[in-house]
Amino acid sequence: MTEDRFKVVIVGSGPAGLTAAIYAARADLKPLVLEGDQPGGQLTITTDVENYPGFAEGIMGPELMNEFREQARRFGADIRQESVTSVDFSGPPHRVITTKGTYVGDTVIIASGARALLLGLESESRLMGHGVSACATCDGFFFRGKKIAVVGGGDSAVEEATFLTKFADRVTIIHRRDTLRASKIMQKRAMENPKIDFLWNSVVIEVLGDPASGLRALRIKNTKDHSEREVPFEGLFLAIGHLPNTEFVKGKLDMDAKGYVRTHDGTRTSVEGVFACGDVQDSVYRQAITAAGSGCMAAIDAERFLESGHSV
Repeated sequence: MTEDRFKVVIVGSGPAGLTAAIYAARADLKPLVLEGDQPGGQLTITTDVENYPGFAEGIMGPELMNEFREQARRFGADIRQESVTSVDFSGPPHRVITTKGTYVGDTVIIASGARALLLGLESESRLMGHGVSACATCDGFFFRGKKIAVVGGGDSAVEEATFLTKFADRVTIIHRRDTLRASKIMQKRAMENPKIDFLWNSVVIEVLGDPASGLRALRIKNTKDHSEREVPFEGLFLAIGHLPNTEFVKGKLDMDAKGYVRTHDGTRTSVEGVFACGDVQDSVYRQAITAAGSGCMAAIDAERFLESGHSV
C-alpha cells in the first residue's frame, strides 16, 4: 500500500471540494483530491443549473462540474477517483485511507457532501432530473404553471411546498400519516395557502413517465386500506431529509445530532489541521454557490494553517 504525502488532501469533488482544490492549487499547495464514488457530487445528477452565477443561459450540472474539475487540474491539482474508507486524525499530519492506499496530509479538507434521502424506487432514479427533484430552490423555476407533489411531513417539506407555490399551479403534500410533523406555525401557513393540498395516509410506490417526456403521474398507495390509484402530476419533490456523508469520520470529528460536521472560526473542525466545507457541514442552504464559497474559505484556512507552522 502506498503512503504518499501532500500538503492538502481534499475528500470530495463537488463544488466545495473542487473550489478548495482550485484555491489550494493556485497557492502552490499541490492538493490531492479524492473524488469518491460520485465524481462531481450531486450536481452530476442535475440537468439544467440556472442559478449559478456566470451562466446567463444556464448550464448542465455535469458540464458545470467538468469545468470545475478542469480548472482545478489546470492549476496543478492531483485528482484521483478513489473512495475514502477511514481516517487517522491523530496528527497533524493526518492519514486518509482509501481502497487503493493511504495518503498523508499536512492538512485535510472534508468536502464529502450530503445526499438527499430518496424513496428507493427504480422509477424515481430513472426520472431524477426529469420531473423528480430533491431541491425546490434549485429546480422550482422549471415547474411554473404545473401540478406538482412534495413528499414529506416535516418543516422541510412544508417549506419546500410553500416555496413551490410561487411557480406551480397546485402543490400537493403527500404524507404517510394523517398529521404533519412540521412546527405549528409551518402547518398553519400550509393549511391556509390556497395553492396547497394534502394527500394523507399515502405513499408513492411508483413514478410514471419517461426521461424524454417527463413525469406524468404518481402511483399512490393508501397506508390505511392499502388501495392504490394513479394521480396525475408533472413534478415530484422529495423532502424527507438529507444525510451527510460523514460515516468515515464518525467518532473522529465533532458532529451534530444529524451527523453534520461542526465548524468554527471559518471552516475549522474539532481537530487541528482538519477543515470542512460544503454540504457536509451545511444543513441550511445546500446550494452549489454556498458550497463553492465555503470551499474557498477552507482552502484559505488550510493555507494560513500551514503558513503558521501547524498552529491554529
